[in-house]
Amino acid sequence: MTAEVERASSRILELVDVKGSASKPGAMTMPCSDDYHQEDPYYAYHPWSLYKAPFAELRKGMNRLRVALPKNGWTITKDGKDGTIGNSPQIVAESDDHVLLLDVRLHKEVKAEHSPAMLEVSVKSRCYRLPATPTATETDPPAWP
Repeated sequence: MTAEVERASSRILELVDVKGSASKPGAMTMPCSDDYHQEDPYYAYHPWSLYKAPFAELRKGMNRLRVALPKNGWTITKDGKDGTIGNSPQIVAESDDHVLLLDVRLHKEVKAEHSPAMLEVSVKSRCYRLPATPTATETDPPAWP
């Protein structure tokens, strides 16, 4: 699932089509809740941002994304302001197969906080259950590389 989330993130970056710097960490697996006994305990999550680009270019990239998402297997479920103090533009979308969720926010530069203009992106999977790992027995010891 993490590979699927990373592929979707890479595709989003292509659709935005802005020259800048993207943060580097990859997707990670997170528990859906503190209850590890639930049926579907994990989701894959890939937060990243695109920065070192002028705000006007980032806005154009978000507009390209707005047009391109429906043509690339996504349904936009929200397109408006995020409700924060900065009232940043936000696009929320769901993949047509209902497996992935996307949240994109456009932030203006805030010089007083040393915060650059950026697109903040997160791609998240629905909760899922990890495949069962076979257990080794005494007659069938684990294989070593």
